[in-house]
Amino acid sequence: MAEQLFRKQQVVGSIPTVGSPRKTIPMNRSRLSRKLEKQTIKNLILSVLGIIIILIALIKFGIPLLVNISLFVSGGKTQESTSRNTTSFIPPPILNSKYDATNSAQVKISGLASPNQIIDLYINGNLIDKTETNDNGTFSFETLLVPGDNLIKAKATTSDGKESDMSESLTITFKTNAPSLEIKFPSDGQVFSKDQNIVEIKGTTDPHVRVTINNFWAIIDEKNNFSYTLSLKDGENEIKILAQDQAGNKTEKTINVTYSP
Repeated sequence: MAEQLFRKQQVVGSIPTVGSPRKTIPMNRSRLSRKLEKQTIKNLILSVLGIIIILIALIKFGIPLLVNISLFVSGGKTQESTSRNTTSFIPPPILNSKYDATNSAQVKISGLASPNQIIDLYINGNLIDKTETNDNGTFSFETLLVPGDNLIKAKATTSDGKESDMSESLTITFKTNAPSLEIKFPSDGQVFSKDQNIVEIKGTTDPHVRVTINNFWAIIDEKNNFSYTLSLKDGENEIKILAQDQAGNKTEKTINVTYSP
């Protein structure tokens, strides 16, 4: 009788397991968890979309609105300050020149500024001349340079006495001395024969000087040594060496060599 009762209890109750009893999860709770998970994902997607829409609206409407509010709050003060700064600033003139060095003391300096301004010309810090701009703002000076480097600047003045800053400077070198020119090889009257029909002309000059040999450019190194390889023709060969500096000053020498095969 007791055995039958025990068997009935086994059928009615949970299935016995070996070891510690295992907890069972109700089916209703599992369905609820899945439902909450779906709702959470849905809320997250809606939140992200809402943030994107807010950012787009802020960029399109919010920033200009904030700028307009700021300008409205500042009112006429900002406009008045901007107007005052604009009217009080006088742009400096712009100078230009065709050369950096010259062998002529008289040069023309031209430039551009605002119309109907007075332009003061300075050379090495000294006021040299004044002129008035044309209706299109252009101006020019005919001025004399001093020997050596001339640092040239200009300043603009309006009719009500307001002045600009100094312009960017120009530097023009006034130089009348001819460059040095020394021919080291070959010597004048030298004779070459047989396979010596190719000769390298060598010499020295001053810095920043160009050298041509029979109208061809010579090579000049950092120590102002020049060289040029010249092919000789049969008989007498005239070789013209010309050195010219940036100011246009020239020194020319001529030598004659003879080639006899």
